Amino acid sequence: MIEEKVILVNELDEQIGLMPKMEAHEKALLHRAFSVFIFNDNNELMLQQRAFDKYHSPGLWTNTCCSHQRDGEANIEAGKRRLQEEMGFVTDLKETTSFIYKAPFDNGLTEHEYDHVLVGYYNDEPKINLEEAADWKWMSLEEVKVDISLHPENYTEWFKIIFSKFYDYINITK
Repeated sequence: MIEEKVILVNELDEQIGLMPKMEAHEKALLHRAFSVFIFNDNNELMLQQRAFDKYHSPGLWTNTCCSHQRDGEANIEAGKRRLQEEMGFVTDLKETTSFIYKAPFDNGLTEHEYDHVLVGYYNDEPKINLEEAADWKWMSLEEVKVDISLHPENYTEWFKIIFSKFYDYINITK
């Protein structure tokens, strides 16, 4: 299997090249990514627990899904693709904001991403891909906020960053 490539970008999110995903994480190079937040009619957020064999952040709770766009793939298209692959459903998504973050991990890899935050709505149970997600749950934003403050070690770095800095963007109503 050929390793997936990520889109290298500058600080204006302009594509400057492609690189194998692991190499980009080893070199801590800025690349394009997205994070999907799915809410239900009760304004609860669908969280996913990352599979325990992920190369970084295994077993941690995070937003509904996240990944990297493919070359030539629009943000919304990429979000819908990955939502289907990880959580087993597709729904309409809206792009809300974007930001750059850098988070080193204990295994020597570093996430350095230009992350696009996508929001959508869904009310049914997902059919999770167990290679991607170990579990899932609905939580209110207030419950998430309290739990992150009490147990930050249970959540991915990017999720904590998004949640604290961009709460107003993800806390939207239909």
